[in-house]
Amino acid sequence: MAINPSLKGHPKKTLQAFGLFIIFGRGPIGPRLNHLTFKILSANILDMLKIRLQRTGRKNEPYFRVVVGEHTNSAQSGKFLEVLGSYDPKAGEITLKEDKIKYWISKGAKASGTVHNFLVDKKVVEGTKKNVLPKKTSTVKRKEIKK
Repeated sequence: MAINPSLKGHPKKTLQAFGLFIIFGRGPIGPRLNHLTFKILSANILDMLKIRLQRTGRKNEPYFRVVVGEHTNSAQSGKFLEVLGSYDPKAGEITLKEDKIKYWISKGAKASGTVHNFLVDKKVVEGTKKNVLPKKTSTVKRKEIKK
């Protein structure tokens, strides 16, 4: 989306050009200072969604839900839009609501690495598995450090 050149310097008009509604208010610094904060009330832009695992099991009894939610909310926060399945690692059972997962992916949701691998296993999406393990870095030898 191209911004009108006359709106580039004005933050309020620039945000309104993107379809955002804002309120001006005093910041958390205090009433004496004149800092303004922008509070975004609503946006026409679709938030980025993520399909990820949420742990719900007890200690030493892991059990996971497959949930969809905003990418900014962590899975531990409990803020998710919908439960799309479950995963029991001890039994090795994976249950997925395939039609709902396809719906959320069509709306722009991205799957985490582990969930993507589950979807490839169940043939919900086409593609290859992702390597979800961290990359191994070679250790620096003491002789190289001294040089």
